[in-house]
Amino acid sequence: MTNSDYSKSRPPLLMVAGAKGAVASTVAVAVATLQKDPDTLLPNLITRNSFPYLAPPHAIHMAGWDTQPAKLTDCVKNYGVVPENLWKPHQSDLDEIRIFQAPPPDLNLKVQVQHLMQDIHDIKKQYSNALPIFINLLPAGIQVLENFTSLSQLYSNVDPADFPDLAYVLASILSGIPVVNFSPNHLEFPLIIQQAIKHHVPICGRDGKTGQTYFKVVLASALKARCLHVDGWYSLNILGNADGKNLMDHERAAGKVANKTQLLDDILGYPVGGKYGEPCHKVHIDYYPPRGDAKEAWDVIDFQGIFGLPMSIRLNLQGRDSILAAPLILDLSRWMVVLKLAGRSGLIPELGFYFKKPLGKNPPVTFQDQVYSLRELEKECDTLNACKQNGKKS
Repeated sequence: MTNSDYSKSRPPLLMVAGAKGAVASTVAVAVATLQKDPDTLLPNLITRNSFPYLAPPHAIHMAGWDTQPAKLTDCVKNYGVVPENLWKPHQSDLDEIRIFQAPPPDLNLKVQVQHLMQDIHDIKKQYSNALPIFINLLPAGIQVLENFTSLSQLYSNVDPADFPDLAYVLASILSGIPVVNFSPNHLEFPLIIQQAIKHHVPICGRDGKTGQTYFKVVLASALKARCLHVDGWYSLNILGNADGKNLMDHERAAGKVANKTQLLDDILGYPVGGKYGEPCHKVHIDYYPPRGDAKEAWDVIDFQGIFGLPMSIRLNLQGRDSILAAPLILDLSRWMVVLKLAGRSGLIPELGFYFKKPLGKNPPVTFQDQVYSLRELEKECDTLNACKQNGKKS
């Protein structure tokens, strides 16, 4: 796939791993709603007025993979994230979304990649006019990959059962398709980035920043701007969906907790709790079934003003996990199309606004810098794409 494949008349195609999960099924309802009633959702998209040289935001498709045998509409109904009166009018469109069975778990990594590349080929054939983007929405995993130096070494030494999303990322990159890692899983090791650059693929991540962490970035940036010293920050997050249950495994939760924790020191420029000789930024995630997808978060922020006098903030967020995540995924799909068109490849640090663990060289960390970087990236993409279009005309 070359940059010339990307043009104004062609809509994005979201190819989602974990397509029947709570977040992905909400994205599916959003896609179906955008196609038929775009004014309902467009006000929630950051990119709604950006990139006029792309297809409009309501021109969008979705496909993907999952291990669940249930129909997508049954999953939407069972999760209860979107009220039935909102998704039911789109039931026939949701049932038409093509979702492949995930590769058999007994296949080795290389064969899984080949299997997925064939699925990608079939999806692209069905949506021949669309621009594919891979979205990783698989659950938090356990292991961290070693630094392999070649694909053959990777294929020989990695059990895909330990890294279920790795095969999807590799298949997408080898197919020339941009990658959004919305999961907390560490997949962006050097070999993957090298392959992304080789195949002219932009890749962004890690770990979508939807609720509590988004407001943490905003507040921490505001406190830093006012030169108010943060003495301690206690965060508790309860949720009752499958993500919450998965995160009760401490090994699986480790990556997400690290992503939520490290960013505060990065923003402030000093270790919170340094004067006590131990970290005073505490992050806890608890599975509480009655909350379902409607997660709740509490933050206690202790900070100091002049003369070292203490003050504090209490923040209670009652959010909806999938409802907060879905529009970010729709926005990121448009960003990745534009970046592919502009010729960017490898990690895209300027998209740090969307992630708990922004990746790439010198990613922006404060809220002000993240918003500024988005604006500058949009200008860069607009300029590059205008130059390409003018070059074609001449």
